[in-house]
Amino acid sequence: MRVLFMGTPGFARIVLDKLLQDSYFEIVGVFAQPDRPFGRKQEMKPPQTKELLMINNNSIPIYQPEKLDEKSIYAIEKLRPDVILVVAYGKILPKKILCIGRCINLHASILPKYRGASPIQEMILNDEKFYGVSVIDMEEGLDSGNILGIKAFRVKEYLNIESLSIKLANMGSMLIIDILKNIERIQPLKQLSLESTYCKKVLKEDGLILFDDAKKIYLKSLAYWLWPHIFTHEGLKLFDICVVSQTQNCRAGEIISIDQDGVLIGCKCGVIKVQKIQSPSKQKIEATAYVRGKRLKVGDILI
Repeated sequence: MRVLFMGTPGFARIVLDKLLQDSYFEIVGVFAQPDRPFGRKQEMKPPQTKELLMINNNSIPIYQPEKLDEKSIYAIEKLRPDVILVVAYGKILPKKILCIGRCINLHASILPKYRGASPIQEMILNDEKFYGVSVIDMEEGLDSGNILGIKAFRVKEYLNIESLSIKLANMGSMLIIDILKNIERIQPLKQLSLESTYCKKVLKEDGLILFDDAKKIYLKSLAYWLWPHIFTHEGLKLFDICVVSQTQNCRAGEIISIDQDGVLIGCKCGVIKVQKIQSPSKQKIEATAYVRGKRLKVGDILI
């Protein structure tokens, strides 16, 4: 099967790698986002899918257009794919590409919930009891196409965005391979649009915390583990969070205790333990070292 793969981040890389290892599939091309400046030195960094092909020394052509214009459409037509597989590509496909051939999308949620740009983060933030992935036929609507398959599991432990993304990508790889190999025998199912929810692109300001609810802060720390992290109004980033109490009522940001294991911080509802803190433009340090360095004591507000 001739597959044109369109995907950019680590989630897509895992899926692409599984397809490359299966001789049933011929990857005729890969579309990914352009290289972007990264880190303090702003050095150009390739997307994860491109990096995979570079490491493997594949001769598969890589396309990184800023926008999907007529030139991109012509390139896709020349590749003559049987299927266009989209996995976290980061761009909306125009109608002209949808008309070239069958376009299939692997989406990291149990559709119709969490259509949009940040489904894994939203599943974590909303403390879902099940995590899963969906494979759909693509149409012009946002993640609204008919469902070809869903795979899910009951949540037994809390996972951060990195760990959950890897787990879902591996699960999604198995699902998409099975679906593509049996595509002619699968009867698509229409989504129940009345049950649909949407999620937006994550912004830096989403990481702001107000010490209102301990459980919500913990879930935020998991969802924004990679970026933008969680931080206070003063710009302090907090790492390695756990919930000590979900019911205790405290002043927001009050230091409850200080020991070698971390600092307990009170919330309006609950208490969290913080093990590491990072001041703006500084290195991450132990939370205990930070509060002692600032000469903060029990009863003070974390600043």
